[in-house]
Amino acid sequence: GFISNMTIQRQFFPNDEDQTGAAKALLRLQDTYNLDTDTLSRGNLPGVKHKSFLTAEDCFELGKIAYTEADYYHTELWMEQALKQLDEGEVSSADKVYVLDYLSYAVYQQGDLSKAVTLTKRLLELDPEHQRANGNMKYFEYIMAKEKEGNKSTTESEDQAEKETEVKKKDYLPERRKYEMLCRGEGLKMTPRRQKRLFCRYYDGNRNPRYILGPVKQEDEWDKPRIVRFLDIISDEEIETVKELAKPRLSRATVHDPETGKLTTAHYRVSKSAWLSGYESPVVSRINTRIQDLTGLDVSTAEELQVANYGVGGQYEPHFDFGRKDEPDAFKELGTGNRIATWLFYVSD
Repeated sequence: GFISNMTIQRQFFPNDEDQTGAAKALLRLQDTYNLDTDTLSRGNLPGVKHKSFLTAEDCFELGKIAYTEADYYHTELWMEQALKQLDEGEVSSADKVYVLDYLSYAVYQQGDLSKAVTLTKRLLELDPEHQRANGNMKYFEYIMAKEKEGNKSTTESEDQAEKETEVKKKDYLPERRKYEMLCRGEGLKMTPRRQKRLFCRYYDGNRNPRYILGPVKQEDEWDKPRIVRFLDIISDEEIETVKELAKPRLSRATVHDPETGKLTTAHYRVSKSAWLSGYESPVVSRINTRIQDLTGLDVSTAEELQVANYGVGGQYEPHFDFGRKDEPDAFKELGTGNRIATWLFYVSD
């Protein structure tokens, strides 16, 4: 009975993909919010003290997932955290020998040879017969001997190559720094002159009959491009209805591939989404009418209401909502032309 019950329930259990996704989400949150590993591991996050924490084994698993992605920077951070917690006496199934094995290699891959040697020596103290560590030690000593001879040209060219790849990495998304600042609430500074032109008001949708007696709160958020925030625009009951309608349909969000023109999943968009039509529910229809009344735009040529769930640490990196010159057929199937505006409801804090 127990086995049959487990077999039925297994479909609802997290799998390897879920674990990898959760780990990547934690690393993404760590980078975006500039959190150090100790803060994250112990749950001492800014503004909140969490009762949950990461064990040395959890830290080891995070480091291992980073390692499989050849992300040696995060491998080093999390293997060091695992080692620190083990050194502090935490009882764990994580083995120091394994931790040091990963850590020394990650450190070596980032060019810190002397630290790699120190860690490998520590590993050999724990396990003198460790085959890979002994091999690595010989290799490290050989490289250090060559360096002493003054033959540094190889490392210099490697440094140069590393610098070039670093530049390439940064250039592929020049907006990343600003985007991460916005996520941290640091915002972008506006000149006082521009700031003075931003107001908040009660807005009646250009004397729309539905809003003359009960106008809505509207706040200027940005001037170019024009971004306006409406406050208290959707009720808790409507939010719950939208969530319930969307929940069974949520599936991994897709993006347009500019080369093939087809929809595909992408690492820079991590969320699940569902689409709701006005004719399915009076609530969705009412929401569509509200958008139409307040924007003065006609929603008959708009796409369906898209519901997105970003889970833990999901994201959508900076992008254009409209189709650009290199993707002329982005919205061909709609037969409505390009997008001209985006309306967003935030249904959670």
